[in-house]
Amino acid sequence: MNFPSPLPVLASAAFVLLAGCSSSPQRIDELENARVAVEQVQAQPDAGKYAATEVTAAHESLLQADRLVEQRKPAKEIRDQAYLAQRHADTAAQQIVRGQAEQKASEAEADRQRVLMAAREQEAAAARVKAEQDAVAARSQADQAALAAEDARRNAAMLEAQIKELQAKQTDRGLVLTLGDVLFDSGAAALKPGAASTMDRLASFLQQASDRSVTIEGHTDSVGADSFNMSLSENRANAVKSALMGRGVDAQRVVAVGKGEASPVAGNDNAAGRQQNRRVEIIISNPANTASVN
Repeated sequence: MNFPSPLPVLASAAFVLLAGCSSSPQRIDELENARVAVEQVQAQPDAGKYAATEVTAAHESLLQADRLVEQRKPAKEIRDQAYLAQRHADTAAQQIVRGQAEQKASEAEADRQRVLMAAREQEAAAARVKAEQDAVAARSQADQAALAAEDARRNAAMLEAQIKELQAKQTDRGLVLTLGDVLFDSGAAALKPGAASTMDRLASFLQQASDRSVTIEGHTDSVGADSFNMSLSENRANAVKSALMGRGVDAQRVVAVGKGEASPVAGNDNAAGRQQNRRVEIIISNPANTASVN
């Protein structure tokens, strides 16, 4: 908003009239000071934006003061009007300063809000990325769990097939596999070559079922001295243990004991019964969750 300055002609006329009038001073400082203040406030770029009313009032008061000078009015009236112009100019200056400060504060707040908004958008974007990453990780874990479950199922099926091949029986003691004396020469503890296939399958099973321990018990019939039978049963149990260890089964998982003739499963008064009693029993412990094997 542009405000016109007092006309130079009025100022010159006031000066001539004051100079020629003996009842008025040649120069009224209050009026000149007010004129400077009004001109300065009118020159402010934000005068029309923040103090239009006061600037207009200051301008009108200054014009009125100049008219009083032209009319050769008393100095007091001129000073009073100059005072009003000065007050309006001062008020306008204060309003401009306050308006500019408020504008800066508003702009600063707008900048702060933009920064906050940008930060929130960044946080939201980061949250979206993390959520997507978590979802991918969850899907990957689910896929891995499914694969692990499938592997476990296949492993269980394979173990079950191996157990069936070994003709092991599920008992309260665990899986029991009975090796007859056909795997040993009479009165000897060394495994025959034909036992290799059975040992291979048994070792494979134990390597797959790594959470199970093994007890190997050697048994004999009642023929012969007790001490011989005990020694023979121990040696046969140890022969089976050595065969399993040679195929990669950890020795700490295997216990070999000799029972001699103390635990017969049939009568020793006939050949068929004695043959059943001459055996090695392999007891494989049950896992924490054991399913019955038929």
